[in-house]
Formats: sequence, C-alpha cells, structure tokens
Amino acid sequence: MPGKRTTTLNRIEIADAAIRIIGDRGISSLTTTALAKELGVSSGAPFRHFASREEILCAVGERVLELMGKTFPDEALPPLERLSQLFVARIQAVTRHGGVARLIFSDQFSKALPEAAAEQIYAFVLRTRKFVLDAIAQGAASGDIRKDVPAEHLLVLFVGTMQHAAFLSAMNCDQRPALPLDPQIIFQSIRTLIGSQGQGTTK
Repeated sequence: MPGKRTTTLNRIEIADAAIRIIGDRGISSLTTTALAKELGVSSGAPFRHFASREEILCAVGERVLELMGKTFPDEALPPLERLSQLFVARIQAVTRHGGVARLIFSDQFSKALPEAAAEQIYAFVLRTRKFVLDAIAQGAASGDIRKDVPAEHLLVLFVGTMQHAAFLSAMNCDQRPALPLDPQIIFQSIRTLIGSQGQGTTK
C-alpha cells in the first residue's frame, strides 16, 4: 500500500479514480482495495463519502455524463461543423478518461452498473443519436450532406467510426496500433463520405 495521503478526498476524485480503474482493468476490478490503492488512502476512506460500491458506481455514471455532456457543440453551428466538433471532442474526452469509453460503448459494462446509472448512460446515448440525426437532417436540407443515403445509415457510419476511434484512443499506449488517430484527420474522411459531394449525380 502506498503512503497515505493527507489531503481530503472529494466525490469527484473518487469517481475519477474508479473510472481509471475501469478503463485499465475492467469494472470487475473496481474493489475497495483497488480504489483505496489508486487514491493512496485507507480502504475505508472512500466510504466516508459513499455508503456502498453501488453508490460509487452511480457517481461514476454521473461523472461520465458530466464529462461527456461537455462534448456537445453549439446546435447553432452549421451541420458539418457541428458533427466535426462533436467527433473531435468526444474522442479527446475518452482519450483523457479511458474508462468512459468502456462505460458508454460496452453493453457488458453498462449491464454491470446499477440500474439508475445504466439508465442515465442509455439516455445519454439516445441524446447523442438524436443530436447526430438532427445535424444530418439539417445538412441534407441545406445541401451540405448527401440525400441519396438514408439518415440512419449515415448515423451508423458516423457513430461507428467515432466509437472505434474512441476505443483505439483509449487503449494503453503499448496496445495501441500504429495508426494515425488524429480525430480531425479521421473526420475529414467521414466528411468526404457523408458530404453532398459524395452523392454523385443524385440530388
């Protein structure tokens, strides 16, 4: 056990430590001992703020929503710019907080969360879906996004690429493939595929 810290813990710090453990080792590794070691405190210290492991996991869900909620750009932006900013911000966020990707993108992890936390994350996923679909619809109406492919298919292309890029970015450096992971560069490929210039002669 590392030397005990002398500064006072807070709920956000505990949730962030739990997210790091989940990101590095999986949700099953989020034990009292592992959390205390990550924080450099006694095993009972986190439970001065939380009554149980379930409460800690609920706080993890709230923290994920707080971090990822900041990735939604201004809805007044042009559709493609809106999608670009969401794509880049989302990948940057999960790169900084690897456990976030596991909690949002993995059914296995979401099922292990308390029901209230899982429902919050599911609502967040639906919010992302609506945000992207609205941007696609508005872009199609303005002529910036192609109309010859159903919006739901473009949604799968966008979200699927974003999830995969986020997964790769969240991997440990020694496991990460030697591929360019600059989200702005990746989005340029998406833009080529979903932009109106990619629909050929169909208008």
